[in-house]
Amino acid sequence: MLGRIAAGSPRATQGRSPTVCGVSDHVEVSREIKAPAEEVWAAISDITRMGEWSPECHTCAWNDESVAPGVGAVFTGHNRNGEFEWTTECEVTEWVPGRVFAFDGVFGDLRFAKWAYRIEPTEAGCLVTETWDEGRPPEVIEFTVSISGVAERGEHNRRTMEATLARLAAALEP
Repeated sequence: MLGRIAAGSPRATQGRSPTVCGVSDHVEVSREIKAPAEEVWAAISDITRMGEWSPECHTCAWNDESVAPGVGAVFTGHNRNGEFEWTTECEVTEWVPGRVFAFDGVFGDLRFAKWAYRIEPTEAGCLVTETWDEGRPPEVIEFTVSISGVAERGEHNRRTMEATLARLAAALEP
């Protein structure tokens, strides 16, 4: 049961589930954070702060600042892994204040990754669950490895997601 996770402890699972592209990777990491759900959601959904939490995505900016953040808004993330640097365009797919912030990594018509942060209030604060779902078709994986230097994307993301939630907790907990 999710409500029984010890405060401040990460829980990670990696499983397999089919996607439209035929690739099947899913990673999920949860952590209880001793801060109100609304405050945690505000921090996560402020994409200009993503570099404070993520070990890979160091900077994000909305592509069109005249468009209010919400479903359909697009932002660009600047990523780094050692000597590798690349950018990704992302489109917000869910925007529920205090509860859900989700977005897809997009390249043209390809939605190559689905990211989500789901927040559930608890007595001590909230439980934050970060998920990532693979969307790259097999024929582009080798190319994306050459861009990012990440051969095992699922395992890499599990580690960086755990670090992201730990950094978020450190910043927001009293």
